[in-house]
Amino acid sequence: MRAIAASIFQSLKVRNYRIWAAGTLTSSIGTGIQRTAQDWLVLVVLTQGSASALGFVMALQFAPQLLFLPWTGSAADHLDQHKLLMATQTSMGVLALLLGALTLAGVAHLWHVYVFAFAFGTAAAFDAPVRQIFVSQLVGDEDLPNAVTINTMSFNFANLIGPAVSGALIAGVGTGWAFVLNGLSFVAVLTSMFLLRKDELHLPPDRKRIRGSFVESLRYVVGRPDLIAVLVMLFLIGTFALNFPIFIATMAVKVFHADARGFGTLSSAMAVGAMAAALWSARSGRPTFVTLIWSAALLGTGFTLGGVSPSYWTFVASLALIGVGYLTFVNATNPIMQLSTEPSMRGRVMALRIGVGLGATPFGAPIVGWTADHFGPRWSLGVGAAAGFAAAVIGGYAVARNKHSLRRR
Repeated sequence: MRAIAASIFQSLKVRNYRIWAAGTLTSSIGTGIQRTAQDWLVLVVLTQGSASALGFVMALQFAPQLLFLPWTGSAADHLDQHKLLMATQTSMGVLALLLGALTLAGVAHLWHVYVFAFAFGTAAAFDAPVRQIFVSQLVGDEDLPNAVTINTMSFNFANLIGPAVSGALIAGVGTGWAFVLNGLSFVAVLTSMFLLRKDELHLPPDRKRIRGSFVESLRYVVGRPDLIAVLVMLFLIGTFALNFPIFIATMAVKVFHADARGFGTLSSAMAVGAMAAALWSARSGRPTFVTLIWSAALLGTGFTLGGVSPSYWTFVASLALIGVGYLTFVNATNPIMQLSTEPSMRGRVMALRIGVGLGATPFGAPIVGWTADHFGPRWSLGVGAAAGFAAAVIGGYAVARNKHSLRRR
């Protein structure tokens, strides 16, 4: 058992990464609390169960991933990553506290949520690529796949706890305190940033400002059919399948008529499956392109079963399956793209990955929300299922055309 645990958590042997992981876990729990509270605020408090409004909030929150794509990756490659992370994490903490103050004062309106969603998404757009490549500075390339898995495991453990805590907070003291608690949680990750030993970081070669650097990254990706295939799969799943707040919230409220605690349980159920997948990923080593194919197909299967679930608890089980497929797919795309990319290009390529995977949500979220409003929540799950199966087909086609190279990646 010790040997198994050592292989799963090998990257935690690095002091800098242990400190970083502790801070990000605390902050991720806060983010999970806020995400559930925001969905509840929009769907139950500020509207009459409008999935379209919730979809618009998601669109605004993820739109910056695409809107600022020419700058987010370049910032990650060329600016001081430590200082950039401090700035983005501070911004997100302050925004959470402000939204909490408005909600507690009883003056929050839907347009406030729209504004804060876009502002939070802007900070997250600059935070995500630098945070992902900063992990390689903490542990080095050899332990990167394991560290990425630990990060994802931490995130999903937070998603397991966060929604349940949020449901209890909403039922007990109101939605506003959930936002305040998230704002305070950013103190942990900022403290961890101060405690890092900079002389132990695995710094990349000296970075120089390159004119037209975003265009340079596009040219780089165009010459890599493996990266193109991953991005196309990410686009499909990111656009139509990763709209979990809409799927879960509409099924909870409109189909199963769950209260705040039942709503939080559904989000936690998906995190259970994701945690199981993360433990498997941590032991399995570096993922391959085939991993992307079967996980996309599993995601489609989970959505299909969720769409036909006859009861609340069978829907809980389907969400756990969705969690396995989702975690495995998204987790695999990170090391597959990052480790096959030149170090000087990683920030921009990872920004493309995030921009395509999350930035596509503004296109899909309103469609999924409209489907849920006009045809029912179960049909919106069908949209997610189609996206998962389509991504698997595209991945299979890519492997068939490039058998020798992609099976090793």
